[in-house]
Amino acid sequence: MAGKRDPEADTGDAALVWERPERGARGPAPERSREQLTEAAIGLADAGGLVAVSLRQVARELGTGPASLYRYVAGRDDLVDLMVDAATGEIDLEVALTGDPVADLVALAVRTQEVHLRHSWLLEVAPEALRVGPRGLDYLEFALRALEPVEGLTGPGKLETVAVLNALVAMLSGVELRARRSPTGRQAAQVAYLGAVAQRGTHPLLARALAAGAADGPAGGAAHTAGTGARFAGVVRRVLTGLLAPER
Repeated sequence: MAGKRDPEADTGDAALVWERPERGARGPAPERSREQLTEAAIGLADAGGLVAVSLRQVARELGTGPASLYRYVAGRDDLVDLMVDAATGEIDLEVALTGDPVADLVALAVRTQEVHLRHSWLLEVAPEALRVGPRGLDYLEFALRALEPVEGLTGPGKLETVAVLNALVAMLSGVELRARRSPTGRQAAQVAYLGAVAQRGTHPLLARALAAGAADGPAGGAAHTAGTGARFAGVVRRVLTGLLAPER
């Protein structure tokens, strides 16, 4: 027996939202716009995470019926695509490039992390290698321009570098967001466990690393503050320097 169709699911239309007109050639003029839907959805996600976003909830925010939203989007995937692209549009791409690929990409990473911290639900979006809209394409073009001075790096190699950069930003943004929360009892127990292990002398290198980072915070500082400020930029810089170093 066939199950009920999820009313939030996309219809299976292969065309992405970017390839479909915002309104059809026929029928009444739309009362809303995709931009309004996106703003409402982002407001819901900022307040309650991605789980709070549904066509029904967006319709409620806009004071309309859920069925009417299908005039603008095919389903929730379209809505998430619009949200991600709108958030990506908040990254400043008007900054002049210096010609130093590492410095330019580190600066881009810092600006990108600011958006991730402002919209933490971005970290909840299921990873899709090609989930990119118009503003995402602008971001990618900017990053590739930053990599232009790198000699000997192929097109695929540049794309891989940008992918690594994005993954690193997402990971370290998650570290930063978790560090901002009040510690739970389990986290306190983990800190105590690491401290006890360090004192036993059975893992001297770990003990030395934890001691060196103690000034940065509990549980060995460096691992828990890698997503913050200058440390974030330093981690990204070291990774990029290694990635872009000439092969020997």
